[in-house]
Amino acid sequence: MRVRDWQDILADVVENDRDPDGWRAVGGDRTGGIGEDLYLGHPSVGVYQLKTYAKNPFEVQGVGTEVARKLDDEIEPLFPEDGSGLFGVQQPLEDESEAEQKASELEEVVKAHAEAPTTPGALFEDMMDALDSPAYGPMEFDTHGRPDAMDDLTDTFEEAEELLDAELEDLIDDNVERGFY
Repeated sequence: MRVRDWQDILADVVENDRDPDGWRAVGGDRTGGIGEDLYLGHPSVGVYQLKTYAKNPFEVQGVGTEVARKLDDEIEPLFPEDGSGLFGVQQPLEDESEAEQKASELEEVVKAHAEAPTTPGALFEDMMDALDSPAYGPMEFDTHGRPDAMDDLTDTFEEAEELLDAELEDLIDDNVERGFY
């Protein structure tokens, strides 16, 4: 198991060319310290685990690893189905003309959904399609705790949990100064 920077893990997700709407995620507070845990899963790509913390309001740091090469029958039920929260991973736009084009496409999507009967899920999917999002789907995230599925995923990937916790703690200790001067 190879621990890498959390942004490298997201780059793997972005570069993957499998169906972008097949991703699912579970996230919440870390059990033993500051920061958050996140699991991203895709049936044919696998499962990634990320541990992050906000160093300051402008910078997030963290670590991650691939914990499974596919979603099997044991792991798949731990990820949410349609109807829960939603998430999307985006790539930065390359230049101003691409930004203007995407803004125009998004405007057309919003107009089309405003003029016709729709659902929140359909609007979200059309928006992700217009943005060419490389990964999006349902997500269960608890901003004040941990979803039940997080504990099950943590137990399933116990070795990765311990390794990533240690790596994140080292990162926090190196970057966070405590006390007054």
